Amino acid sequence: MLAYTFGSGQLLWSMLWFFMFIIWIWVLIAIFGDIFRSSDMSGGMKAFWIIFVVILPWLGILIYLIARGSGMHERALEQAKKNEADFRQYVQETAGSGGAADQLAKLNDLKNQGVITDAEFEAQKKKLLA
Repeated sequence: MLAYTFGSGQLLWSMLWFFMFIIWIWVLIAIFGDIFRSSDMSGGMKAFWIIFVVILPWLGILIYLIARGSGMHERALEQAKKNEADFRQYVQETAGSGGAADQLAKLNDLKNQGVITDAEFEAQKKKLLA
């Protein structure tokens, strides 16, 4: 019976409200991330914004975007740069250099493949061992 009374217009309205709810959650996550990422606000101001956005959701979101929306991109970009620098440092620390023995083995493989000559091998070997 329900399938016969639930028309296509009601289905479209239900889908619209569902997507509006998903968008609202997405915006809340973005705003909360920006609030916690912001280093220019004190803890009290962060608590105020969170309470304001939770108590008056749409009004709080709109006022936050008007008041602090211009800096959201800069704070997100700064955080992305910091994350990239941390990742690069982690990769360099983890990968590291294999040491002189590993580099000599690679040079020997290049010499055996004919990529470098014996003279180039000896010159690179002297650089590594010096």
